[in-house]
Amino acid sequence: MQAATASPAALALDQITCTFAARPGAKGHSAGRYTAVRDTSLAVAPGEFVSVVGPTGCGKSTLLNVAAGLLAPSAGHVDIFGKRLAGINAHAGYMFQADALMPWRSALANVRAGLEFRGVPQGDASSQARDWLSRVGLGGFEDRYPHQLSGGMRKRVALAQMLILDPQLLLMDEPFSALDVQTRQLMENELLELWSANRKSVLFITHDLEEAISLSDRVIVLSAGPQTRPIGEFAIDLPRPRDVAEIRMTPRFVELHQAIWNQMKAEVLKGYAQSRQ
Repeated sequence: MQAATASPAALALDQITCTFAARPGAKGHSAGRYTAVRDTSLAVAPGEFVSVVGPTGCGKSTLLNVAAGLLAPSAGHVDIFGKRLAGINAHAGYMFQADALMPWRSALANVRAGLEFRGVPQGDASSQARDWLSRVGLGGFEDRYPHQLSGGMRKRVALAQMLILDPQLLLMDEPFSALDVQTRQLMENELLELWSANRKSVLFITHDLEEAISLSDRVIVLSAGPQTRPIGEFAIDLPRPRDVAEIRMTPRFVELHQAIWNQMKAEVLKGYAQSRQ
């Protein structure tokens, strides 16, 4: 009997290097060029939730932009479900750190926008958008504009806006960093509940180690820049389903936090020192 073949990774970054032009005298530049990321490889399996942590300015968002097809690497390549990525990643949804809602559109119109751009009739798009707003706890807020919503509510709209398109890969760039602690934990639990329903693949960028451990199946640690590279990888063997506040009180969470922080600490201090030069 023939052995079953493993499914290809939802996302595979292979030996990615990203080099940019640098102004003369810029820190870390060589011959007018700055290498933000060098020879970096990482993969996200189907249904896996992977977080990437590292010092400020180490290139985490650069890698996410490469995965989205928004930035072509200087070297290396990206595979999406076993196929080479060329151009925009049509399998991915992207949730930004900053608000990316259109201020002239209501919550309903923001959520249905992607479907409209795909040619879905407005009636069908509106029906699906209402359903998604309800799923993220915003039923009854369809006609509110972004300026009429709290920060947490705007993040819920953005989450619905991404998920309505049914992407197979979720790329999330510090999406909850601007929220207060209580709202942030509510949004993290909301994300886990929605993710657990269909287990999309997730690449999640964060500065917050507690957030990374609470959410993830695996945490990847990056070195300080320039020439960022992975320096550690940790399997998160905490049980699911999780409450992000409660899980942080468990002994295993504390053990994982200490182990990952021991790997990160020197790089964080290095990055901090570089920022002060």
